[in-house]
Amino acid sequence: MKKNFSVLMSVYCKEKAVYLRQALDSIFCQTVRASQVVLVEDGPLTPELDNIISEYCSRFPEMEVVPLKENRGLGLALAEGILHCQYELVARMDTDDIARHDRFELQLKKFEENSQIDVCGSHMTEFEGVPENIITKRRVPLTDAEIKKYQKRRDGLNHVTVMFKKSAVLNAGNYQHCPLMEDTLLWVNMFKNGAVAMNIDDYLVNVRIGKEMYERRGGWAYYKKYKQARKKIYETGYISWWDYEYTLLVQLVVALMPNKLRGFIFKKLLHH
Repeated sequence: MKKNFSVLMSVYCKEKAVYLRQALDSIFCQTVRASQVVLVEDGPLTPELDNIISEYCSRFPEMEVVPLKENRGLGLALAEGILHCQYELVARMDTDDIARHDRFELQLKKFEENSQIDVCGSHMTEFEGVPENIITKRRVPLTDAEIKKYQKRRDGLNHVTVMFKKSAVLNAGNYQHCPLMEDTLLWVNMFKNGAVAMNIDDYLVNVRIGKEMYERRGGWAYYKKYKQARKKIYETGYISWWDYEYTLLVQLVVALMPNKLRGFIFKKLLHH
């Protein structure tokens, strides 16, 4: 199979070089290689990250770096990056996760089978420490109708797994600044614009989690940021007032509980 497509990623100074290396290795070891890998540098990086990026640029001519002079945040970094993607199909990838070796091949087949699809994701596994230490899994609905219903309260797409049509993203207004929910806002705007979604019933990306992730999702400051983002979702008209209030209540309880208990909730209840 040979199909031109881009990969879109964004990296900033607080990310670890070893994680970026693992993510890039998983991209360049695919059964179907990307035609272009766009890596947005969201502000100045560390020397370690700079060295990794220079190494991969020298090894892989399909690497294209988009440097931003200042940190803009993930949403605006991705909004800039997608403008540099040369191809209609774009695969999203985070710089600390690991794609399964056949991820792109399976997603390309779905777009070939159904030209109406605008975004295709999958389930994902979650690991702590080493990739083999899989702790949890996050399953998502499979069909367009199920995804759009699920999206009212939780994301029906795992953003690190998706491949989408560039035109569908731009027609929905592109990524926007919405800390914590850049992808959530994009899905809602795409669905309101008539985009068609699906998920593959398989686990195509292995996502890094751990104590630091649970800590980031706790505390009053995090809850206030979550509330601001959720309000933006509510203002789109996609969700009801009850959907909005219900998610705020759940998040308040989770954000204010002890970190160990929050980790248990994520592992045992929110994910599987």
